[in-house]
Amino acid sequence: MDLSTTYLGLNLPHPIMPGASPMVDHLDLVKRLEDAGAAAITMHSLFEEQITREQLGMVYHMELLDHGSSEALSYFPQAGEFRLGPYQYLEQIRLVKQTVTLPVIASLNGTTSEGWLEYAKLIQQAGADALELNVYHVAADSRETGAAVERRVVDIVRALKESVALPIAVKLSPFYSSVSHLAAQLDALGVEGLVLFNRFYQPDFDLQELAVTANLSLSTSNDLLLRLRWLAVLFGRVKATLAVTGGVHTPADALKAVMAGAGGVQVVSSLLKNGPEHIKSLVDGMRAWLEEHEYDSLKQALGSMSLERSPNPAAFERANYMKVLAAYQMQIG
Repeated sequence: MDLSTTYLGLNLPHPIMPGASPMVDHLDLVKRLEDAGAAAITMHSLFEEQITREQLGMVYHMELLDHGSSEALSYFPQAGEFRLGPYQYLEQIRLVKQTVTLPVIASLNGTTSEGWLEYAKLIQQAGADALELNVYHVAADSRETGAAVERRVVDIVRALKESVALPIAVKLSPFYSSVSHLAAQLDALGVEGLVLFNRFYQPDFDLQELAVTANLSLSTSNDLLLRLRWLAVLFGRVKATLAVTGGVHTPADALKAVMAGAGGVQVVSSLLKNGPEHIKSLVDGMRAWLEEHEYDSLKQALGSMSLERSPNPAAFERANYMKVLAAYQMQIG
């Protein structure tokens, strides 16, 4: 069974790869991921705040900011709390490239198009095969319009495309006012991939301490549904290769993502739960299902349930919303 796919211009034996996670900080885990059959390695993000902190220095920040703003800085991780500093991150790319024969996709996480993007050039020089851009921005300022939020992403991507020759994937969130419009703008800039979707980790409240606390929960297969919808909507409407991240735990999840339009399938939570060897289970399960259902290749399944090919396109739009509500039978015990 031919499971081959193309993602970011990379020819891969199958679509399953680890998504951004701390696993890449440990070369023994990276090797286990390769041994389990990973198609590529995705690095976790290097944050804009790490780079600017190192470039300007904390003393410079403290001199510029008043005491109130300085106190606000305490909410950000200290330099030692990041797994890898900017220069260590570049070295880790080199080490990963030396450890495995797989393509290595680096990652930058930021919200502006300023000097930190110079690190994209250094990432390219370090040997990365592609770059994933994660624009993690919570639009909490009521003065910032939806158009301005989208323009921020477009400006960053434009600057990146001018800085490096690496294939670029943009990791989107589902919260833009028009995901389709933003995807079309990024596609027009020539991005090679779109990753759906970033998970916005939500804060929790500690009622005993009356404090806001960080909360990280692993995904479940239920998280896949939102991603399936937008993969199916965008497939065939953009030239960029689509990838899914979030909610893939079983071979069936991976197959659904491919049928919706994903050429790349990133997994994290299922690997953290089951170990790197779970990749082999996912790949073997996909192969078995396709063979049982007499497919010739994975490419035959790619996008087969997308909006443009679905026998029931209304299922992705408003009609399905009304149908689901009308069909629900409430039971009160």
